[in-house]
Amino acid sequence: MVGCMFTEECSFMPLFSIYIETKYKDDNGCSENVLGLSEEELEDREVEHIDIAYDDMADKHYKESEDPTLFVSRKTGRGQLKKEWKDSVKPVMCSYKAVRVKFEVWGLQTKIEAFTHRVNLSFDDIREYEKSINTETNKKVLQNS
Repeated sequence: MVGCMFTEECSFMPLFSIYIETKYKDDNGCSENVLGLSEEELEDREVEHIDIAYDDMADKHYKESEDPTLFVSRKTGRGQLKKEWKDSVKPVMCSYKAVRVKFEVWGLQTKIEAFTHRVNLSFDDIREYEKSINTETNKKVLQNS
């Protein structure tokens, strides 16, 4: 199991931060508490399952050449994910994520944190955000070495 954690803070609002913890596991998303959440965190969490093949996608993001319901790997012969693919395809991997939002301003904290969790990001939006955080992290590491 591989894991990583990204932290992003807002420079003009130092009391606002987003923490994204990720662990990858060789399963279909069936494991409980892969990220080692506390009892309180488990009670408060909202679980979102993302199906890379059958979840809705905006037309502007769709590319037939990248559609997992159509693609077949020439190298491995795997492909064309069918309904219920998560229970039949081998090998399969799941990316488990915990997103924590902190906004430490009295009177606004609960509303802002709840709003941030409700923001409807597409799978591509999440990938782009992770890519930008990864780039920023690499720059910081290189500057400090």
